[in-house]
Amino acid sequence: MIEVTKIAKRFGEIDAVRDVSFTAENGRVTGLLGPNGAGKSTTLRILYGLFAPDSGSANVDGINVEHDRIATQKIMGVLPDAHGLYVRLTAREHIEYFGRLHGMSDEQLAFHTNELLRLLDMQRIADRRVEGFSQGERTKVCLARALVHQPRNVILDEPTNGLDVMTTRAVRELIAELRNQGIAVLFSSHLMYEVARLCDQIVIVVSGAVIATGTAEQIREAAREENLEEAFVKLVESEVMK
Repeated sequence: MIEVTKIAKRFGEIDAVRDVSFTAENGRVTGLLGPNGAGKSTTLRILYGLFAPDSGSANVDGINVEHDRIATQKIMGVLPDAHGLYVRLTAREHIEYFGRLHGMSDEQLAFHTNELLRLLDMQRIADRRVEGFSQGERTKVCLARALVHQPRNVILDEPTNGLDVMTTRAVRELIAELRNQGIAVLFSSHLMYEVARLCDQIVIVVSGAVIATGTAEQIREAAREENLEEAFVKLVESEVMK
């Protein structure tokens, strides 16, 4: 379970995050939504230990990220907004490298690597160097390396951004499978259809603060709109106009 409590982060004169609190529970998909510059990526970077919050706390399975970053990273799988692949390594080598960093045995690593290659339909590209991979192929590699150690908490920063229809479908199916396995999934997205279809809970962030939390139905009811996208726009515009 991922717990965020009143975190704030400032860069110079800019309040990137002012007051963000939410819980991403096990076996549920939590969507973090907001317009560009709302503080979503900063919040996620605090969660996986790239930034330290100026105040507040982030905990993963009861462990404070700031106090024990390594321990929390061991129990998280992260797909960041910047993928950072090694162009001379193959897809399989990327997955195996990350598995070894997590201390997996050869037997565990071989089994879970092959399982991820199957789940993400990567057999055809498994032993090719990633240089020249399409955006979708690169995303699949990053997803596989994030999941190889079977983390109980998964953070995905816009996982379907720029993907084709088939790869997007595969990623959505994977997220649903992670939920079925009892894993806490937290992801950011701009796609309302995707959010409505996948998310058990939605957290809307505007100008670094949470303005609404609930199911898709609860968000629509709060905005008095039948469509989630219209509800999102209405809530964001109402907050910006204050």
